Amino acid sequence: MVDDLKVALTFGYWGRGPRPGLVEAIRAADDAGVDSIWTAESWGNDAFTFAAWVAAHTTRCRIGTGIVQLAARTPVATAMAAITMDHLSNGRFILGLGVSGPQVVEGWYGQPSARPLARTREYVEIIRRVLRREGPLDFQGEFYQHPYRGPGSVGLGKPLKVMVHPLRADLPIFLGAEGPKNVTQTAEIADGWLPLYYSPFRQEVYADQLAGARPGFEITAMVNVNVTDDVKAALLPVKGMLGFYIGGMGAKGQNYHTKLMARMGFEDEAYKIQDLFFAGRREEAIMAVPDEFADEISLVGPPSRIRERLEAWRKSPVTSLLIGASKSPEELRQIVGLVSG
Repeated sequence: MVDDLKVALTFGYWGRGPRPGLVEAIRAADDAGVDSIWTAESWGNDAFTFAAWVAAHTTRCRIGTGIVQLAARTPVATAMAAITMDHLSNGRFILGLGVSGPQVVEGWYGQPSARPLARTREYVEIIRRVLRREGPLDFQGEFYQHPYRGPGSVGLGKPLKVMVHPLRADLPIFLGAEGPKNVTQTAEIADGWLPLYYSPFRQEVYADQLAGARPGFEITAMVNVNVTDDVKAALLPVKGMLGFYIGGMGAKGQNYHTKLMARMGFEDEAYKIQDLFFAGRREEAIMAVPDEFADEISLVGPPSRIRERLEAWRKSPVTSLLIGASKSPEELRQIVGLVSG
């Protein structure tokens, strides 16, 4: 159970370009009392540059990357960016990492996608060694070697220690994870977890995986929050998001989102959504998302209904509710008030 549930805000990744009024929206979120603001990347804008922009226009909120994709950078390049961000934000930075799916890893980054758990473990360990700055980095793993001594090496590499002194050797590292083994590893090696969707009404789905989490482990769960009298209409955007992720994000048999929905008790519906999406019947796929499922991972309705359903979130291990950045300053203050009250 979490006594102090917080509100986090994600600006996601861009489409054709940054949204109009971005600076004003960032400042308004900081002023409204949002605990953290998160940036993202896919195959467009990068998360670190965006995060630096957020840090430059805020004074109090934490800034996280949700998520930086492992295939985009070597571990030491990510560590350098994180150290830089932590200094520039005066210790407000959270490094959020994730592997992404095979279509992005191999299609966009041109990197192998096999054995993501082992890659993630090595990646995080290297970053932690860089942050601790206990000596020159000497790491000979299966996927990453420092110094590199493999094919094509000229043999002149030597262990190096990061020149900049990290502001925090224990800079928090969060991981985006969905599969049971991935979440178990996240609880073991990370400081926080970024689930794409989580139901406080089905805590048993992840209870065993989270049992080994370290003290202070945070969970920042994406939640659609909409204060409205029309619950059914408010669930439509959630169903649209779910239909896209469950139906189209990944190949059949390799879609983590589809498998998660199945594990959460909606197996028939999950695979029906995927079949409809692959058949080109996207509107039908979206409408096939059960209202019950969309409602469980959301907080929609009038204030009284939201307050009532917030109790389930308070009784869960979730520490922050991650909401989209499409809210007005007034809506943000209302949501922060509902969650904190």
